[in-house]
Amino acid sequence: MTDEKIKEILSNSKTIAMIGVSKDTSKTSTIVMKYMQEYGFKVIPVNPRSKGEKVLGEEFVGSLNEIKEKVDIVNVFRPSKEAEGFANETVQIKAKTLWLQLGIKCEKAKSITSRNNIEYIENRCTKMEYQKHFLKIRQAFPVLSN
Repeated sequence: MTDEKIKEILSNSKTIAMIGVSKDTSKTSTIVMKYMQEYGFKVIPVNPRSKGEKVLGEEFVGSLNEIKEKVDIVNVFRPSKEAEGFANETVQIKAKTLWLQLGIKCEKAKSITSRNNIEYIENRCTKMEYQKHFLKIRQAFPVLSN
């Protein structure tokens, strides 16, 4: 995936279904959710254990299939072994992009999305990519750059 394509995906996306978000606001997934919200994205938290509860003003859904609105990016914070199932769900809801966070890779998920004309990004952080392309910040923790 090229930097230009990632910038295009982020520019043309408005809604992110974030799988694996926690109610714990100190967790990485929740920090990324808050960051993306601050930059104008609608983020829908997906976590079956927290269904019906709220985090950062949004109600958790139990699965992608429960989302009633159009999803641009399915952003995954779950182990690589679960990515194939999320790829299938991404196809079902007709999302444009399956995005696997840092450390998450899955050849089967890549194959599924490719066959269905869905963009596939692996082993990258949405927050870090947004910072790099739109804020020209390359560090994960920009506070440390001074």
